[in-house]
Amino acid sequence: MSREDVLVSAAWSEENLSAPGVVFVEVDEDTTAYDGGHIPGAVKIDWRNELQDPVRRDFVDRAGFEKLLSAKGISNDDTVVLYGGNNNWFAAYAYWYFKLYGHDAVKLLDGGRKKWELDGRPLDKEQVERPATSYTAQEQDLAIRAFRDEVVDAIGNKNLVDVRSPDEFSGKLLAPAHLPQEQAQRAGHIPSAINVPWSKAANEDGTFRSNEELAEIYGEAGFDGSRKTIAYCRIGERSSHTWFALHELLGHEDVKNYDGSWTEYGSLVGVPVELGSGKEA
Repeated sequence: MSREDVLVSAAWSEENLSAPGVVFVEVDEDTTAYDGGHIPGAVKIDWRNELQDPVRRDFVDRAGFEKLLSAKGISNDDTVVLYGGNNNWFAAYAYWYFKLYGHDAVKLLDGGRKKWELDGRPLDKEQVERPATSYTAQEQDLAIRAFRDEVVDAIGNKNLVDVRSPDEFSGKLLAPAHLPQEQAQRAGHIPSAINVPWSKAANEDGTFRSNEELAEIYGEAGFDGSRKTIAYCRIGERSSHTWFALHELLGHEDVKNYDGSWTEYGSLVGVPVELGSGKEA
């Protein structure tokens, strides 16, 4: 898989804003960012209210994903270009969702909102509504999703890549510093995990580093390319970005995202937990 299969540039995106069969979708941590200005013609997906099951802790199911994409005017044949703020943090999360439910023609706008704005490209405040479609999703591709029992079994046997900040990894914090310190009973990290903060994969302008740079970053942290891999963070969104770097860019085939991540693992009874800095990239 080449970069062109999974990434598009800001220049390409501006040239294809009105191209048939191309749909731009904004997904941001700050779900109000879209209203302040977005790429012309882009629709919005609210990760908190539209991608999560409203009752149990899980994603929307297959039927829910079909309903969502149908309402957004996305069809099975469309090429979906996802973007957002903060180095495509939540856009990568949505990308992983699309892949989970079998939508192959999905790409990230390399650099996301940051690169778009740095280039001085146009933004629009118009609320975009596309004609509804009848989208059909596939069953979840569990080859890219890890669950807690597999994670426990992976200790010492697979690459466990903790993509949180060094302070979260060491146990000083439960969550990123700008968020409430909650949602897990214990701090620390999964034993045998390496710490490669997700943002190390990005350049200053939000674009992804070169494959050579990425391979060096993960290799220096102790990543073993011959092993199966599970990436995790706090709720699975930052680790989606790392999953993208390892699976989609570097081409490691057996890479899973543990979306339960630390908010699940850090509240489990009887599982091993380590404190301390370990080896950070």
